[in-house]
Amino acid sequence: MEISYLTESDRAGWETLARGKDAYFDVERADDSYDRTWRRLLDDDRLRGIAARLDGTMVGVAYYLFHASVWYSGKCYLADLFVNENVRRKGVATALIEWVASDAEKHGFPSLYWNTLEDAPARALYDRVGKYHDGFILYTYKRQ
Repeated sequence: MEISYLTESDRAGWETLARGKDAYFDVERADDSYDRTWRRLLDDDRLRGIAARLDGTMVGVAYYLFHASVWYSGKCYLADLFVNENVRRKGVATALIEWVASDAEKHGFPSLYWNTLEDAPARALYDRVGKYHDGFILYTYKRQ
């Protein structure tokens, strides 16, 4: 398996996986949303996108960002992780998480965290590789 930052030549493989993730989670987006997000992943130095490849074929992606923390030196937020269903349970997602954690540590952001749905199939992996904080509740704010 090879993991590397997304590059301009990865667009077609990336979009296939991005659309696959959206279909999996029943999310509809306009075509220009993919264009905008692709440009952000390549052009915004605050965001990072990586791809996992098996035998040269892109099979997984992850997006993350580093941010300041009030009490700690900094944090890394894993915003998205998706692996093609044909290669799940073969270590791709674990390798992507480990790669992000290593990159974060290398850049001075030792704390890595992410969110997931309570009933997400990926919970089996996340409960194994992450530290679950029982009792923590995530709130989001949406203006009415």
